[in-house]
Amino acid sequence: MKLRRLARIALVARKYGLFLIAADSINNGFAKWFLTLISSRSHVQAPRGERMRRALEDLGPLFVKFGQLLSTRRDLLPEDVADELARLQDQVPAFSSEKARELIEASLGRQIDDMFLDFQNMPVASASIAQVHFAVIRAGEHEGKKVAVKVLRPGMIEVIDKDLALMKTAAQWIEKISSDGKRLKPREVVAEFNKYLHDELDLMREAANASQLRRNFSPTSGSGHLLRVPEMYWDYCCSTVITMERMHGIPISQIERLRENNIDLKKLSREGVEIFFTQVFRDGFFHADMHPGNIYVGDQPEDFGRYIALDFGIVGTLSDVDKQYLAQNFLAFFRQDYKRVAELHVQSGWVPKGTRIDELESAIRACIEPFFGKPLKEISLGQALMRLFQTSRRFNVEIQPQLVLLQKTLLNVEGLGRQLDPDLDLWKTAKPYLENWMHQQIGFKGFQSSLQWEAAQWSQILPALPRLLHQTLTHSNGRVDDQIEQLVKQQKRLNRALFWMVLMLAVLFGVVALDLLWPFLIGYAGPKGLF
Repeated sequence: MKLRRLARIALVARKYGLFLIAADSINNGFAKWFLTLISSRSHVQAPRGERMRRALEDLGPLFVKFGQLLSTRRDLLPEDVADELARLQDQVPAFSSEKARELIEASLGRQIDDMFLDFQNMPVASASIAQVHFAVIRAGEHEGKKVAVKVLRPGMIEVIDKDLALMKTAAQWIEKISSDGKRLKPREVVAEFNKYLHDELDLMREAANASQLRRNFSPTSGSGHLLRVPEMYWDYCCSTVITMERMHGIPISQIERLRENNIDLKKLSREGVEIFFTQVFRDGFFHADMHPGNIYVGDQPEDFGRYIALDFGIVGTLSDVDKQYLAQNFLAFFRQDYKRVAELHVQSGWVPKGTRIDELESAIRACIEPFFGKPLKEISLGQALMRLFQTSRRFNVEIQPQLVLLQKTLLNVEGLGRQLDPDLDLWKTAKPYLENWMHQQIGFKGFQSSLQWEAAQWSQILPALPRLLHQTLTHSNGRVDDQIEQLVKQQKRLNRALFWMVLMLAVLFGVVALDLLWPFLIGYAGPKGLF
């Protein structure tokens, strides 16, 4: 089966002239000649990016997903290819409602009619990983609740594992034959894709992600007015089926409908930026698939004008170190302090230690300076990132896999902002928020928060301090006495060694002196001797 799949991939690659694209990027003469020889020229007239996109679409959902991820790695791809791959759509034909009902019943161990008062056979959404059906819960504490039931496509795990094995092999070959292979880390990219994809295949993980995000934006969090996240109904969830609150809203891409419903687009665009930075820097946990299909805007009284998030299969997480580093980088960019940006790159180890700060500073300034002070309609973060990635090749910057999702999400935020309010100044909108966050984390408020966080442990630590201090001093005194005793012994041994050394030197000196003075002593004594 692997050989058949590999043959299928090779035929599709030949059909769209992908071997010709590969031949242009290698230096081996025989390999270049062979790839050119086996290539078909039926689609060569189309641009290379379009050919790559169409080939991935022909190869199926997994390759479409991989193309979507690859489109965010503009450090790996030429701009025309990245732009074309960004157009990949995730919509695929739905599988039969009979099969969906069968999978739901087998997964949850109950009949559809026992669980749901109404179950719509026609799916409302169909994607490469799963599809969604509307339903109404029949009984229990959630009786009458309108829900959306998401069911995983059948046989996905087996197909995906086989294709991933082929991708890993291809990545190994790319590392070997490409001069830039090691820096671009193709095996790490595939491993990253593997992780995200398997995370998506576990729908319980998606439900847990949604639950965490809902908690982060609860009414008591101070940011509940910004984002609405559906509730999960855990009695109807498992690894292949999840059931969530049905949400009502307008897709954020439908700008005219938003205007017709008197939704403030400028306010919406500003709040979109705030949501992004809140997720990244306050929580270190962010929705990483914020394309227009997953973002709605509430049009009902309880959610009017508020963002609604859907599809939580891909989320990003950041450590405290990542957050601090990113915040300092963003602030340095917003303040146009390019020297600080360069220093941060060197300190983090992203560039070789011998890199000259002034050269890196100058290159970053040339990338970013043209975009400041302009509204979103006149700039493109994608273009700015592309120029930064071109600079990264020159300075051998190592791409950090943990930040790939953040880059992807930032591009999504830019796209949403451009649609809602082309006059939005992203820099001015984000800068005050970041400065306030840095003040809270690093300034006096940060110190105060750290004390409050540690205070929960004080009730246990403080009563034990006298005992711990006594133990420490007792052990310390014992160790000091032992050390003094050892030093005394060593000093005695040293004194004895010095005594014998001095004695031997004195005897040796006496012998030498006697040997030198003997002739004089004999001459002075005369024939009668000394006495």
